[in-house]
Formats: sequence, structure tokens, C-alpha cells
Amino acid sequence: MKSKQSRKATKPVQNKVIRNKRASYDYALSDSYILGIVLNGRETKALRLGHGQLQGAYVTVKDGELWLINAQMHGTNGIPISDTDKTRTRKLLAKKREINQLITAKQQGNTLIPTDILTNGRFIKVRVAVGRGKREYDKRHSIK
Repeated sequence: MKSKQSRKATKPVQNKVIRNKRASYDYALSDSYILGIVLNGRETKALRLGHGQLQGAYVTVKDGELWLINAQMHGTNGIPISDTDKTRTRKLLAKKREINQLITAKQQGNTLIPTDILTNGRFIKVRVAVGRGKREYDKRHSIK
């Protein structure tokens, strides 16, 4: 029989499934937040298998809610996703305090960029960073 210490629940490890490599090149990133995302079953399965893309995706605020726009989620062989659902707008879940901080950052002229999609146990999370667009010479400097 196992002792009580060995049966304690461990905190699930956050695994990066999809990464937006272009975000750190195009934007000067500062604060980041980990937010939940509303998905259906097919999209969840596709993301767990790594069939998605965040390049060109961004977060916007509508009616006090956060929305992920232009993130692509591709279907697998057994789980097709229609063309209209691949880039549909998805709602992000956050606490009211986090939403207010992101709205303030957006009003100051910053952009909200999704940088990673993570798995946290059975949940899928999106890491959103606050960033300001780089100029052309800044991009050249970051290459060197």
C-alpha cells in the first residue's frame, strides 16, 4: 500500500505546444499573461498534437472581453476542421483585473500578441504579451 506522501497530487507541468517565434522579432515584448481559451473538441485535439499557428494572430478587446483573432488551427487526418473554423475568432478567459490591465495597455498604444499555446494538465492556455512594434532598424539590430 502506498503512503500518503506518495499519493499527493503534483502540480501539472506547462508544456509549450505552439510558439510564435516571429513575435519577439516584430515586437518589443514586456508583460505577459497566461489566459484560458474557449475551444471545441476538435480544436483541442489539434492543438495538443501541435497542429496550429500563431503567426499573424493578435488579441483585441470587444465589449470588455478579450478575443483571439487570426490564430490558425489545422485539423488532423481523423479530425477535420472546416476552412471557416480554422481562423475563427476565439474568446479568451481572464480575470477582470487582468482584462483591465490589458485594456489599459492597449489604450496606451501597445499591441496584445499571443506568444505561446500551453497545456496545463487538461487545460489549454494562451500566453499573451504586451508589445510595441519595432521599426525596421530595430529588427536589423536584433538580427545581429
